Amino acid sequence: MAESLPEHDRILQEIESTDTACVGPTLRSVYDDQPNAHQKFMEKLDACIRNHDREIEKMCNFHHQGFVDAITELLKVRADAEKLKVQVTDTNRRLQDAGKEVIAQTEEIIRCRVQQRNITTVVEKLQLCLPVLEMYSKLKEQMSVKRYYSALKTMEQLENLYLPRVSQYRFCQIMIENLPKLREEIKEISMSDLKDFLESIRKHSDRIGETAMKQAQQQKTFSTALQKQNNVNYGRNMHLGRNRILESKNEITLKRTFEDEDEHEEEVLTAQDLVDFSPVYRCLHIYSVLGDGEIFENYYRKQRRKQARLVLQPQSSMHETVEGYRRYFSQIVGFFVVEDHILHVTQGLVTRTYTDELWNMALSKIIAVLRTHSGYGFPVNRLFDLLFEIRDQYNETLLKKWSGLFRDIFEADNYSPIPVANEEEYRIVISKFPFQDPELDKSFPKKLPMSQSVPQIYMQVKEFIYASLKFSESLHRSSTEIDDMLRKSTNLLLTRTLSSCLQNLIKKPHIGLTELVQIIINTTHLEQACKYLEDFISNITNISQLTVHTARLYGLSTFKDARHAAEGEIYTKLNQKIDEFIQIADYDWTMSESDGRASGYLMDLINFLRSTFQVFTHLPHNNNDHAAMSGKVAQTACMSACQHLSMSLMQMLLDSELKQISMGAIQQFNLDVIQCELFASSEPVPGFQGDTLQLAFIDLRQLLDLFMVWDWSTYLADYGQATSKYLRVNPSTALTLLEKMKDSSKKNNIFAQFRKNDRDKQKLIETVVKQLRSLVNGMSQHT
Repeated sequence: MAESLPEHDRILQEIESTDTACVGPTLRSVYDDQPNAHQKFMEKLDACIRNHDREIEKMCNFHHQGFVDAITELLKVRADAEKLKVQVTDTNRRLQDAGKEVIAQTEEIIRCRVQQRNITTVVEKLQLCLPVLEMYSKLKEQMSVKRYYSALKTMEQLENLYLPRVSQYRFCQIMIENLPKLREEIKEISMSDLKDFLESIRKHSDRIGETAMKQAQQQKTFSTALQKQNNVNYGRNMHLGRNRILESKNEITLKRTFEDEDEHEEEVLTAQDLVDFSPVYRCLHIYSVLGDGEIFENYYRKQRRKQARLVLQPQSSMHETVEGYRRYFSQIVGFFVVEDHILHVTQGLVTRTYTDELWNMALSKIIAVLRTHSGYGFPVNRLFDLLFEIRDQYNETLLKKWSGLFRDIFEADNYSPIPVANEEEYRIVISKFPFQDPELDKSFPKKLPMSQSVPQIYMQVKEFIYASLKFSESLHRSSTEIDDMLRKSTNLLLTRTLSSCLQNLIKKPHIGLTELVQIIINTTHLEQACKYLEDFISNITNISQLTVHTARLYGLSTFKDARHAAEGEIYTKLNQKIDEFIQIADYDWTMSESDGRASGYLMDLINFLRSTFQVFTHLPHNNNDHAAMSGKVAQTACMSACQHLSMSLMQMLLDSELKQISMGAIQQFNLDVIQCELFASSEPVPGFQGDTLQLAFIDLRQLLDLFMVWDWSTYLADYGQATSKYLRVNPSTALTLLEKMKDSSKKNNIFAQFRKNDRDKQKLIETVVKQLRSLVNGMSQHT
């Protein structure tokens, strides 16, 4: 045992000193020794461990205070370390902030130096490129202000002089590529301007032609006026009949001519004053510079040929108005005025052969002729041969125009007598219209019988004659033929145009009874003025009305027809007003007794009729004929109104919708008829003989008397005799009304069977009904 202990100490020493990787053999020796050696080794090991623990404890006890002091110092150092860290962080932040400004300034310096270097380079390059850019800018400016010819010159300088110096730059390549496009753009723009020019002259060719013809006509009128004034004979036999036209009016004509020239005096304009031809010149010049002059010439001529065809094609409605002819002729003249100008101011764009070809084409297609020479060197002799052929068509155009003028005059008229305050106003009226009345009171103020439309219509008829005369002057016809044409045209104006306007006027809803009466008076004055129109035509044509072949104005029928139509419309409108009053009648057909006074609607109707007929009697008349005419119309209208009123009242009684009528209603109705009779006997219109007007109500009176008196025995006994008191009472009418009263009696007398008088009355009614039916049946069989 003693031997084993040292061995164990050795093993423990090896374990403590040997590397743990080699401790295995040492431990194996513990198990290879004697039995129980392992137990002994463990005991020895535990004793060793305890010794070491004691030594460790001693060591720890010895160094504990130092460890505590070290920890305490370390804690103190940690607080200082935190402060140091904060200071280091703050210092780093301030350093970074200070460094940012330095860095920024450094970067700015670097950028400025780069810019300075770039600017120096750009300046050098710009000095080289600036002339090119200036020329290109100049080119763009020239394009913007439409100086296309200068722009083409600038392009040429750019291509030949400036661009080769800086051809290495991309913008120069772009410029080089754009120049052909700009040339095409110039061509397109100039062509667009040309198209606008062509469109403009197409739209305004009528104004150009109108101005040209006006100048030619003014020159001709002025020359003719001088010839007449100086009695100069040029030895030309130019329309002898026309030279005599208005001989009695020469002084007035010359005065009017020069007054018109003074009023419309303007600077003499040429085609170039009216039209801006610069697009044509510019386009021609540009195409010539670009070597495409022939293309432009062909295009221009082709377009103008198309326009010539359009100008020569008349509108479908041209024949309807004089303005349509005027515009058509003006367009043709304007077209050739433009071509004539182009011919003389350009070289080669159009030729004389080209214009002659267009003119020949125009001559073959024109359906009307120019009244005077165009003044631009184009012959018009062939056109005069066609003028006479369209005389009738021209006359139709005038008739349509004057139809509108007549309608406007009628629409503007107030259909009241013309008031004249003094002698001067009276003379103004008679200067326009030949109003003659020796019996007219010369005291002023006064009212002339016709309304304002009469002198206006008369003046327009004269203007129509003047318009027809102007056309006839160029027909190369004799004075007799011209006179005949004027009279025929005037007859058409009166019998067709004016007649149609009058008939339409009379039918208009806003034309009332007063207006219709005024229209009757107006037509009478117009009819009397026809003889003055015949004198007027004779004066301007110098053809006496006594000539065998001279036509007469037969337009008198126009005014007679208009008066008849106006009278008929008066009767119609008057009856319509009566119907309107009748429609508001509100009878209580079952009333037991009457109100004792006439119905309100009927009194209003009678007051209306009375005031209406007073208008007839208070119209101004310039002679006895007018008074007789108005009196006749008033009498006829009054008789027609009374007859219509009587018939309407009778129809009201016999209306099939009315089933029952009481005796009280008959009495009320009788009061209304009495008022109608009083009106008829009060002579609302003078001139009726005896009781002529009251006879309009005789049928109603006899019928009502029969029922009011209940005189059936007399009626039945005297029926069919000429001396019968109730001769105008028809049995069927009496039967119809009696049956309505019979039904009313049955309904209103519930206890009639208990009263002897009522039963007797019912039996009488039934007996009379049977007898009336027999009369009615006998009449139907006889018929």
